[in-house]
Amino acid sequence: MTWLALCDHDERRLARRGLGIDKKDAPVIADDPQAELTRGTIVFETRLSADGRPQVLLAYKDSYPQQRSLTFQAIPGGGIAMVQVQGDRISHAAIQHATAGRTDVVRISYSWDTSASWGRMTLEKPEDTTVTSVYIDNPCPLTLEDIRGLMLGRSDQTFATDMVFAALSDQIEPVGPMPTLLPETPLATPWGYKPARKLRRGDTVLTRDDGTVPVLQSVRRTVPARGSYQPVRLRAPYFGLQQDIIVAPDQRLIIDGPEVEYLFSQEAVLVPARHLVNGFAALKEPCGPTITYTQLLLPRHETLIAAGASVESLYIGRIRRNSEHLLGSVLHAFDRSLLPEHPRPAYHVLRWYDAIHLARRRAG
Repeated sequence: MTWLALCDHDERRLARRGLGIDKKDAPVIADDPQAELTRGTIVFETRLSADGRPQVLLAYKDSYPQQRSLTFQAIPGGGIAMVQVQGDRISHAAIQHATAGRTDVVRISYSWDTSASWGRMTLEKPEDTTVTSVYIDNPCPLTLEDIRGLMLGRSDQTFATDMVFAALSDQIEPVGPMPTLLPETPLATPWGYKPARKLRRGDTVLTRDDGTVPVLQSVRRTVPARGSYQPVRLRAPYFGLQQDIIVAPDQRLIIDGPEVEYLFSQEAVLVPARHLVNGFAALKEPCGPTITYTQLLLPRHETLIAAGASVESLYIGRIRRNSEHLLGSVLHAFDRSLLPEHPRPAYHVLRWYDAIHLARRRAG
């Protein structure tokens, strides 16, 4: 898997051998404007207008040597539409969703494999486990010229102000549950702390409330280090940390104490790392174009201990019951009969406004 291109409002990058840690020895696509990427994924994140007005989010078009365009548009009523034109060929898809306000951020993944005449467009929301997909027959490949037009803006291109980032991979990227810890994150085991990358199926870890439990699987993925993937540094001694750790914004911490009981009438709550960023206890971490995260799958979604902090392990719900979602996830290579079913998290998950209120109370 190789991330070939990345763009946001600050920079645009395209590398035929791959970006950052993804770089390969040889180019993934030939240096020919008409060379085709027959398999790949475009991932982008965007904010959607609260009034559901139509808006072109990401698009390009060119008329030489034939009419070519690819457009992703927000549509009235809440949804995203995709239309691709290459000469006489047209492919399209649309996904409906419920809007949740002006700051509602969604992630769209458009994947295609022309050799299999298969395509898929998926909508996800950060902090939400819901995955909505539609499938496309006979999608069109992208040429190198198309990629340059879309990602570098060399032709008639649109990159809306509400867009967060867009990235291009040469593979079918997974959707659904994602790893959220750096591979070097120290996790508590019966034999002391070990880097997350060294733990495999059959190893054991110490948990917050359930003692020693076995590791069922270890997952790993490289993603663009932007938007809901941009790493967050959690600083010691906050959150019980013995040293700083770096996590994905969606990594949730278990936070307890008298403020939690007073404000939420709960023994403990789950707080995504993105809502803890406040300039001192948690900071956005500068990073290159891509980053690799890992995470452990435990039998009952037990809580890991990372450098002293209580952090959530990989939550997969009942994904094993849905073969379509399982096949499209980071768990696709595992035997579904060996995957657990996780009930709802034991603790209440705070929304951003509650998390900010809690952080202010603790700072005070």
